[in-house]
Amino acid sequence: MSEIDYAAEYNNRARVPEHPGILAGWSRDAEAYRAARAGAWRTVDYGAGERQRIDFFPGEGRGAVVVFIHGGYWQSLDRSSSSHLAAGLNARGIDVAVPGYDLCPEVTIAEVLAQMRAAARELARHGRPLVVSGHSAGGHLAACLLATDWRSVDAALPADVVTAAYAISGLFDLAPLIATPLNIALRLDSATAQAISPIHWPPPQHGSLDAVVGGAESSEFLRQSRMITQAWSKAGVATRYGEIPGANHFTVVAPLTDPNSTMTARLAELALAAA
Repeated sequence: MSEIDYAAEYNNRARVPEHPGILAGWSRDAEAYRAARAGAWRTVDYGAGERQRIDFFPGEGRGAVVVFIHGGYWQSLDRSSSSHLAAGLNARGIDVAVPGYDLCPEVTIAEVLAQMRAAARELARHGRPLVVSGHSAGGHLAACLLATDWRSVDAALPADVVTAAYAISGLFDLAPLIATPLNIALRLDSATAQAISPIHWPPPQHGSLDAVVGGAESSEFLRQSRMITQAWSKAGVATRYGEIPGANHFTVVAPLTDPNSTMTARLAELALAAA
């Protein structure tokens, strides 16, 4: 059996040569959505840095707030490229929060997670539950937030402040990244990779996890999502694994712009069930 080429398996930009056009489209569509919702959306600070802010796109206040965490391997992109992904849920009356975070190597992944916990805490103080979604690195962070012991973060928070996670092309075991060029910025070793990988954490004691992945993604991304759903399901967590036919690592989030897509409908279902 041949050794897995992790550098190739996790190099999504090389696997999708047309990615520059897709990323440019995200920025263009996100800017257009913010302009179309001018006066309706707002930015909330949860920390001191410019990236430690949340763009909040209100719907009709129905159900839980859906949080969307952007990807970029914890070292690229920002919240401004994801605004348009609130469109589908907003059309269904669901409020969407899009937090930013500082990037590696200026911070560690553990510090990024701490920032996302701070963002969730800021949102939760308004008394509404959260459904946390995310793409790629954001999928990792979404699973981590579901599995977080929130009472240890803030004794005033309910244990189930995050009622569900919806991870899109997520990463749940970071050890394979150690031997890839990605690790120049991530600075992981065996111990830190294990500590920040939710597959090695105690499974959450409440809520549900959906892990979906593009059907055209690498075998490692497919494996990662199957792995977390299988492991947490055996521990009693309600999980779902799904593949988006024909979608690659970048097109997999496109259904979030469509209020009638299966992805948007599922997130709306999770949000309304938490009310």
